[in-house]
Amino acid sequence: MFAPIVIIWLVSIFSIGLYNIIFWNPKIVRAISPYYIIKFFRETGKDGWFSLGGILLSVTGTEAMFADLGHFTALSIRLAFAFVVYPCLVVQYMGQAAFLSRNPQKVLNSFYDSIPGPVFWPIFVIATLATIVGSQAIITATFSLIKQCHALGCFPRVKVVHTSKHIRGQIYIPEINWILMILTLAITIGFRSTTLIGNAYGLACITVMFITTFLMALVVTFVWQRSVLLAAMFLVFFWFSEGVYLSSALMKVPQGGWVPLVLSVIFMLVMYIWHYGTRKKYNFDLHNKVSLKWLLGLGPSLGIVRVPGIGLIYSELATGVPAIFSHFVTNLPAFHKVLVFVCVKSVPVPYVSPEERFLIGRVCPRPYRMYRCIVRYGYKDIQRDDGDFEDQLIQSIAEFIQMEAGDAQFCSSESSSYDGRLAVISSRTIQSSSSLIVTEREDCDGIESIQSSKSLMSLRSAYPDDENPGVRRRHVRFEVAASPGMDTGVREELMDLIEAKEAGVAYIMGHSYVKARRSSSYLKKLVIDMGYSFLRKNCRGPSVALNIPHINLIEVGMIYYV
Repeated sequence: MFAPIVIIWLVSIFSIGLYNIIFWNPKIVRAISPYYIIKFFRETGKDGWFSLGGILLSVTGTEAMFADLGHFTALSIRLAFAFVVYPCLVVQYMGQAAFLSRNPQKVLNSFYDSIPGPVFWPIFVIATLATIVGSQAIITATFSLIKQCHALGCFPRVKVVHTSKHIRGQIYIPEINWILMILTLAITIGFRSTTLIGNAYGLACITVMFITTFLMALVVTFVWQRSVLLAAMFLVFFWFSEGVYLSSALMKVPQGGWVPLVLSVIFMLVMYIWHYGTRKKYNFDLHNKVSLKWLLGLGPSLGIVRVPGIGLIYSELATGVPAIFSHFVTNLPAFHKVLVFVCVKSVPVPYVSPEERFLIGRVCPRPYRMYRCIVRYGYKDIQRDDGDFEDQLIQSIAEFIQMEAGDAQFCSSESSSYDGRLAVISSRTIQSSSSLIVTEREDCDGIESIQSSKSLMSLRSAYPDDENPGVRRRHVRFEVAASPGMDTGVREELMDLIEAKEAGVAYIMGHSYVKARRSSSYLKKLVIDMGYSFLRKNCRGPSVALNIPHINLIEVGMIYYV
């Protein structure tokens, strides 16, 4: 419904503006000439400069359109702005000016007073609906920014709901939506004045423009590889025009302009504390890695019983063995036959192609059956809970094993370090593998559609599943291809991998508690023990954010003294 409402609203204000121009003062069309802004400043002086803070509000509404660039193409925004929004707004403002030229006493409520009587209430209803649609642009932009900040490690984990299976980037964040609602109500009830709210909004928008211009100059220099002189000319030209508006808007700080400044400081503190605590935790993991020499000394059995199954050990480390592994080994006398150290990384690019998604490597010699998998996502990529991750992981490891056997570079030196040598494994379809034969079948209501005993059938008829009737799930089964030229060691390793997959997959994560050292300063203790701990307790858990099945999750308690 949003698009029709906006179109009706734009056509309405265009029609009203055109009517006012013709009815009240057709000569107002001359006001589009730059001569009149020069005349305006020459006659008003300081008062004219001070009024720029209010004039800015005629620009800020259109600026919100560009907040949707993350959801629509740049060309669509340009076409909509140049051929629809801009002409309608200019004609509407000309109509208001024509109306005020004959009715100067009605300046306080010029828009609604300029509406002809017979169409006042229809326009009032459309204006209310358009206001709701206008707020959607800010809400949507906030969702996109929060998601990207989280992917870059600058914001606590929140629930991200992907509302479309086909359109990339359509997301909804419930927590942020509630925060926006509370802040909106608080500001509206607290100010009870559109003038004060306008001052706050104007200062926020012009500050964003001012900072964006500076960042754009960096893009010109470092991304587009243009000369510094061109970037400086761009910066000076736009900073001069924006600086005039910013200086005027800063005069409105006591009259409502302080609100965006206070909110920006609060959110900046949240982002800084989260990023600081996360980096400290990562550095602790980095400096307390399990040495490969100690691991090799345990032997292929790791000095414990290797039980059937696959253990996926999640860690933020891209190299080395995390401290939670040694903590787990020393406290539990058993571990899975196949171990995979999984590291999910959000890289600072919008999208990662499927061909570059998985990096697979080996942590220890072949008899240990220990691998590393780095899964890379861009900050705009969608991490769907489609249930195919385990199958894709097994497929990638199998392809790596086969590729490693035929690559002399990987097999040339048994004494060199195994960790750190990774290969990009393209995430093809499961049927494309040459090392594994894959069969698929569907499960009905979570129970495989194979022959069942009469007792089981009678039990299912007596207790039917009313909640999810007819639910079908895809079940993938792997088999080693009958290739006479396959190396014996490769075949044995693939067989172990398949047997472990059939035995089950367990997800192992660290349940960490981050605390500041006793020798730390009071400020650091305040940030870590109170600020960061509060944020960690009140954000989504890493297992939920990574879509890890709760029934297969094992958490290892760890205390990080940073």
